[in-house]
Amino acid sequence: MAKVEQYRQLIQELLQAYSEIKSSNEEVDAEVIFDQEHDRYQLVHVGWSNKRRVYGCVLHLDIKNEKIWIQHDGTEGGMAYELTSRGVPKQDIVLAFHSPFKRQFTEFAVG
Repeated sequence: MAKVEQYRQLIQELLQAYSEIKSSNEEVDAEVIFDQEHDRYQLVHVGWSNKRRVYGCVLHLDIKNEKIWIQHDGTEGGMAYELTSRGVPKQDIVLAFHSPFKRQFTEFAVG
């Protein structure tokens, strides 16, 4: 369980840091959603831009079976590489946005 607690803390720190990156549009907010009971974590953009509604998930990560599952990654650099640079082993990261078949061809966990 110590590993899961460490992953929870790391994910929350990363999402909080990403949420503080200011958009060029001041009417769009970055909101973090932390569900620690079910280990689901998201960063979403919410607001208005040029009279159009903006709502979208930027990042969605889950913790399942002591692994970090990246469900969606809308970052430029890639959350998997951000996690590995912070000490998370590749075998503890699942690129869930790839099909289960394709995951075997990545350098990360299959599930």
